[in-house]
Amino acid sequence: MNKEILRTIKFTLFSISAGVIEISLYALLNQLIQMPYWLCYLIALIASVLWNFTLNRNYTFASASNVPIAMIKVAMFYLVFTPTSTILGNYLVESLHWNGTVVTLLNMLANFVLEYLYDRFYVFGKSIDTRKKV
Repeated sequence: MNKEILRTIKFTLFSISAGVIEISLYALLNQLIQMPYWLCYLIALIASVLWNFTLNRNYTFASASNVPIAMIKVAMFYLVFTPTSTILGNYLVESLHWNGTVVTLLNMLANFVLEYLYDRFYVFGKSIDTRKKV
């Protein structure tokens, strides 16, 4: 049980770091370059996913699984999550005039919960703690 609590804390901390990357890049693209919401969100999301995947595979789940296969599994999650969150987020911002940063934060929260469950039980479920410590 203590191992799972530690794993959850690590995932949370790494997700916070990915969230800082995502919200910072979103703000930079949105405020300085003034790109459309969906494009700012998409670019920021991709950057944070790559960061988060690398850290969580190595340190949270300590997985020795095949990296390309694990990445494909994560990509499958994002094939559903990304269009859904992008379309919904764009609707909330452009049609309902919600604040883009608030919408991005809500998407990040949903992503945090769903991705932890997906990674824990599907992507790394059978390979948790198989990576040899160096």
